[in-house]
Amino acid sequence: MVQWRMAIPDIHRTIEGVWRIESAKVIAKVARMLRDVGQAEEIAQDALVAALEQWPQKGVPENPGAWLMTTAKHRAIDLIRRQQLHQAHEGELSRTLDEQMAAGMPDVEAMMDDDIGDDLLRLVFTACHPVLSTEARVALTLRLLGGLTTDEIARAFLVPEPTIAQRIVRAKRTLADAQVPFEPPRAEELADRLDSVLEVIYLVFNEGYSATAGDDWMRPALCDEALRLGRVVAELMPGEAEVHGLVALMEIQASRAHARVGETGEPILLLEQNRARWDRLLIRRGLAALQRAEAVAAAQDQGYGPYALQAAIAACHARAGTAEQTDWTRIAALYEGLARLAPSPVVELNRAVAVGMAFGPAAGLEIVDGLMTEPRLRGYHLLPSVRGDLLQRLQRLGEAREAFELAATLTRNARERALLLGRAAACEASPG
Repeated sequence: MVQWRMAIPDIHRTIEGVWRIESAKVIAKVARMLRDVGQAEEIAQDALVAALEQWPQKGVPENPGAWLMTTAKHRAIDLIRRQQLHQAHEGELSRTLDEQMAAGMPDVEAMMDDDIGDDLLRLVFTACHPVLSTEARVALTLRLLGGLTTDEIARAFLVPEPTIAQRIVRAKRTLADAQVPFEPPRAEELADRLDSVLEVIYLVFNEGYSATAGDDWMRPALCDEALRLGRVVAELMPGEAEVHGLVALMEIQASRAHARVGETGEPILLLEQNRARWDRLLIRRGLAALQRAEAVAAAQDQGYGPYALQAAIAACHARAGTAEQTDWTRIAALYEGLARLAPSPVVELNRAVAVGMAFGPAAGLEIVDGLMTEPRLRGYHLLPSVRGDLLQRLQRLGEAREAFELAATLTRNARERALLLGRAAACEASPG
């Protein structure tokens, strides 16, 4: 059955929505048939163009996702036939074309019937392959798995569209030149490759949660895409604890989205948020994912991984009815464990915040002051920002003002800059 009475603008919106949901499955299926991600995306785009041409005239199919898939599959088969015909004409095959097609097509049909979950898993690991730079992995993942256009990716990361287009083209070429197989990694490669996948997903989420630059404090669409990708990977790899840990972390962090921004778009810090605006459904989903991570880790006789530890920290905030009820001592202990497991100056800076809340600002400031000469934090605006907060709590307001002003010069986000300058002005206006 087809819906005939839909306005063309509504049909175009429908096509856009279907594409966003189904494109990864279509590309994954075709890439399985052709073993070439670049060609697979081109054929999937051809199917999208066919929908844009036909659906306004003939109506939206009852199952639009299946329509796109079938159209792309048939175009892939046509390409395989043309390639086989070309080989036959060049004398590379000794059999006649009919004989060769009879022998070859059953394999193609078998590939058409493969489990889509396997195909998606192959696409995830291909798009996030370590042979690509982090920037290329992010762009290719959002393009192939997120269904975002080049323009949308460029706007999300405030990068010129031609730059993103070049990254995607180069990424496809790199995968082809390196002859990266369209398949999940072998057991001995899984850890490194999975780390790459989770890194890309979390990088996308973080850019949406706290935008690096621009006029907006958050970019919710990126958070949504990262969450969707994380949930897909969790379904495909239920036996990996860190996958569930990352999903738990993102679910709980995303639950605060509506409370993190005021009516005019201004940032609202964690301790000042109205927790009644936190999304309880996302919190429940996050806590459930954390339980799954714990269960998988226990079954494999493992401890928390880095993402599960961060999810446990987020859970401490989620479980606290008010800011005053937050278990900062546990959070500080979890950060100490994270620092041992995945040491980095950023983790240490976060530990300083928790220590400052649990044991007083002087204890936190001692850790921060030890990080002031850390080369990897040079130019990192959150270092003077955290220092300013601790100094303000110690009533060292002149030093706090200078720290906030320095942080404001380092951030590239306009909303965050205004927040920091406001905190600096508050220090200057305080009686102390």
